[in-house]
Amino acid sequence: MNTNHVTNTHDYYKNFFDFVKHRKYFYIASLIICLLGVIMLSWKGLNYGVDFRAGTSMDISSPQSIDKAKAEELLKANGATAETLTLGGDNATRLSARFSEILDEATVTKIKQSFVAAYGDSVSQEVNTVTPDMAIEQQNKALLAIGIASIAIALYVTIRFEWRFAIASIIAILHDAFVVISFFAIFRMEVNLPFMAAILTTIGYSINDKIVIFDRVRENLRFAKLKTTEDLSNMLHDSIWQTMKRNINTVLTVLIAAVCLLIFGSPAIKLFALAKIIGLTSGAYSSICIAGPLWYELKNKALGSKKKAAA
Repeated sequence: MNTNHVTNTHDYYKNFFDFVKHRKYFYIASLIICLLGVIMLSWKGLNYGVDFRAGTSMDISSPQSIDKAKAEELLKANGATAETLTLGGDNATRLSARFSEILDEATVTKIKQSFVAAYGDSVSQEVNTVTPDMAIEQQNKALLAIGIASIAIALYVTIRFEWRFAIASIIAILHDAFVVISFFAIFRMEVNLPFMAAILTTIGYSINDKIVIFDRVRENLRFAKLKTTEDLSNMLHDSIWQTMKRNINTVLTVLIAAVCLLIFGSPAIKLFALAKIIGLTSGAYSSICIAGPLWYELKNKALGSKKKAAA
């Protein structure tokens, strides 16, 4: 590649939408979403599931379709009021109940006997109980996992590229994670261990998108003569569009799988799939509209400093 090729490349992409030029609009859009998330987190916090607070979860499977109203009556008759009650499986044959209190063994046994009497001897149930200590421990471990993943990614990008790429990447990755958290806070969706798994996988896919763009930026930097802010902007603009097709294809492939999980998956993984869809969409958006422009801001300052030093 030579400078003439760089110029010709820009001539090809110059009429495409300029993400760098319109970066402030993307900053504002992201800030609005994150601000709404902060307000909801400050006001009501997250809607933690049983995994992150004390309580009992119960999944009941039946050979027959389960009637939700009848299920509520059976639970209340045994002194248990479900906080959430969802039906799933083929023909509503699986019931997922979440209780904010810890059910004792006697109550759990009575509930199973009631459902056996109502739906037959083939009824089975799976019960998970989380104590207050376990809930706090799982919250701390989940936060620690996200922190370690973020630090490891920052170190990797710093070693492979440079610190400006690392800062832009980590801000964009945290943005992606917080966008998912904000959506779950705003719409009061349940936060559980599968949700945390979705956050971690979102971070992984997100950094992949950013590495693709930054790798092209680094390659173009080798041959570009950056004398002005416009030169830097044009180089980043070209790099984004040169990797656009690959990024779209990669994200669409995973999105299709996530959408299929959301539509055809069991109730237990629907929120995981939804969190993945939000995270993948945010990751693709931030790679193009946030990470690249943030690197541009940092690089532009360095370019301005060099000009002052030369003067």
